[in-house]
Amino acid sequence: MIELGVNVDHVATVRQARRTYEPDPVWAAIEAHLGGADGITVHLREDRRHIQDEDVRRLRELTNIKLNLEMAATDEMVGIAARIKPEMAMLVPEGRHEVTTEGGLDVVASEARLRQVVSKLRDAGIIVSVFIDAEARQVEAAKRIGASVCEIHTGPYAHAFHSKGRDAESPAVMVELEKIKSAGERIRALGMRFNAGHALNYFNVLPVAALPGVRELHIGHAIVSRALFIGMREAVREMKALMVRAAR
Repeated sequence: MIELGVNVDHVATVRQARRTYEPDPVWAAIEAHLGGADGITVHLREDRRHIQDEDVRRLRELTNIKLNLEMAATDEMVGIAARIKPEMAMLVPEGRHEVTTEGGLDVVASEARLRQVVSKLRDAGIIVSVFIDAEARQVEAAKRIGASVCEIHTGPYAHAFHSKGRDAESPAVMVELEKIKSAGERIRALGMRFNAGHALNYFNVLPVAALPGVRELHIGHAIVSRALFIGMREAVREMKALMVRAAR
């Protein structure tokens, strides 16, 4: 059964616009769980632009749902993860000037460092995922450093889908989808879990959810955006229904 991990970062984005206490991302996580989410994702960024340390602590203590902590491969974040103990830690690239994550982690270029980080996280009992582009060399490097999960960056696919008028059969869209599919096949052949995410929404999710062997999709901005109008619980329920239908 395909799973949905809901990213609640942008609930915190709204809160941080006023530096106040609402809306509460923990409340959003509970609503997402009630709507059918299988996990919650948060990205604790170095600049703390949305999710705060206290949010991660409260999510761990006050919810009964799988927690995926997106994080840069820094000593600070490794320490936080070892203390909080999310079920999964996903290593991502991070830049202070980016609006959102702009590409996959270059595992090939930093294998030695990332191998140490993965080892520390695994010693803490945490499943380690890496967010990578749909490239065989990155998948193979992920295996070498000891990652258990690869999340394929679906941003290029989503961009092609939107720019081609939401035509899922456009050659440009099919090229990007095939890259994701091929990367997923390589991930599974190497004994790792195949996840995917970034810029997925209610229009473009179906082809990705239908890919063979995809285990989990992480979706945030689209769900939070829809939740403004219909509520978090229903927004999650709609997304999960689309994914399950496609996977079947």
